[in-house]
Amino acid sequence: MNYPVVAEHVLAAVQGNWWSRRRRRDDVPTLPPGAVYVFRVGGNYRQFPEGLVFDPSHADVLDASSVSLVDTRARLVEVERTVPSVSEADNFTMRASFTCQVTDPTVIARQGIVDVTVPLRAYLAGDSELPRLSAGHRVEEVNVVRHEVTRRMTAYSAIVPPRVAGMSIDFVGAEVRVSEDLRTWEQTLRDERRSQELIRGQRDFETQDTQRIAELLAQGSDYADAFGIVRDRIDVAQSAARIHQAAHEASARHERAAEGDQAHAHAMETAQAQMRREVVLTLLRQMGTTEDYIDYHQVLDQVLRDMGGQLGPGDADPAAGALEPGRARSGRTPSRHPGGPGHPQEGFIKDEDDLLD
Repeated sequence: MNYPVVAEHVLAAVQGNWWSRRRRRDDVPTLPPGAVYVFRVGGNYRQFPEGLVFDPSHADVLDASSVSLVDTRARLVEVERTVPSVSEADNFTMRASFTCQVTDPTVIARQGIVDVTVPLRAYLAGDSELPRLSAGHRVEEVNVVRHEVTRRMTAYSAIVPPRVAGMSIDFVGAEVRVSEDLRTWEQTLRDERRSQELIRGQRDFETQDTQRIAELLAQGSDYADAFGIVRDRIDVAQSAARIHQAAHEASARHERAAEGDQAHAHAMETAQAQMRREVVLTLLRQMGTTEDYIDYHQVLDQVLRDMGGQLGPGDADPAAGALEPGRARSGRTPSRHPGGPGHPQEGFIKDEDDLLD
C-alpha cells in the first residue's frame, strides 16, 4: 500500500550558471490529486508551497536531490492480526480499522513511510491481551470473540493510542473473521437449510392448492366449469355440451333403473305365485297320506289367506290331480253317520267278532 508516501524519486543535479539554471519539467513526476511535493535540499526536507503553481526554477526545486509525493488526504486503513482459538487447527483473524491523515508531510517524507500498515500492525502486535481473549473459545463462537475483541480494542486504543509521527490516527472498530474452511462449511449449511425451506414451502403451496381444488370440486362440476370459464381455461360451448351430455346420460341411467325395478317386481310376483303353488302341492300330497277325513278346501283357503293370496283357477288344478274329492284316503268308502241313506247299518258293529278286528 503506497500511503502516505505515494512515490519517491531521485533528482539529478542541475548544471549551469545561476541565471541559466532551470530543471526540466519532466524530471519531476506529476503530482496526483491530494498529494504535495516534499523536496530534500541538503539534509532538510522542504514542502513545496500548496496552492502555488509548480515552478521548475524554484530554488528548492533546483537544489533538491530527491522529491517525495506525500498524500495528505484522510484515509481508512485496515490491518489484520491472527489470534488463536481453543483448537490448534483453527485461528481467528482480527481486522482493525483506523482513520489516518498526514499532518506534517515533511516528517512523513523524512521517515519514508511508504506503507502505514506496517507501524499499525506493530501497534496491534503490542497488545498481549488479545490472544488470551480468543484462546478460550471455539471458532464457532466467533460472535463472542467479536464482542470481547471490540471491547478490548476500544479500551486499549484509549489508553495506548496508535502514534505515527506526522500523522493523526484514530481507532474506528474491529472485526473478527473465521477461517475460509469454516466459512465454506457454514455457507454449505446455510444453502442446505434454505434449500430445505424452499422445498417445504413448495410442498405447503402444493397442499394448499390441492385443498383448494378439492373444495372446488366438492361444490360440483358446474362450479368447477364456471371457475374454469372465469380463468379462460374452459370454453363455454364445450362446457354446455358436456353438461348436456351428462344430463342425457343421467336420464338414460334413470330409465334403465326404472326398467330394472319393473323387471325385478315382475320376477318377484312370479316367484311368489310359484311358491304358493309349490306350498299347495306339498300340502295336498301330505294330506293324501292320512286316513282321517279332512276338508282340504277349507285348509287351502286358510293357507292362501295366511300367504296373502286366494285359491285361483291355476292353483286348483294341481290339487285336483293330487286328491280326488269324495274318496277315502286309504281307498275305502268314508263312513256315514247313522241313519244316512243307502246303508243305514253301515258304521255300526254287527257282532262281537267285529271287536277283534
